[in-house]
Amino acid sequence: MAVKLRLRRMGAKKRPFYRIVAADSRSPRDGRFVEIIGTYNPLTEPAEINIDEEKALKWLVNGAKPSDTVRDLLSKTGILTKFHEQRRDE
Repeated sequence: MAVKLRLRRMGAKKRPFYRIVAADSRSPRDGRFVEIIGTYNPLTEPAEINIDEEKALKWLVNGAKPSDTVRDLLSKTGILTKFHEQRRDE
């Protein structure tokens, strides 16, 4: 199963709120997922990003590929640099 880290849209019309999830790459955007990793609220100023670092690193180590937007969010929170340092140390 190819796992991707991606955004799942929640919230009302014109008021998006996203959950960052680990999901099978073949499932639809708002369909089945394996695990919730965090949340992203673009409407607040500044945008609110909450990511469980432990879960995100676990999925990245296991080979999950983040989408472009999730990759940007992970790098903003510093999780991606920790992942690269962890890989370099091995």
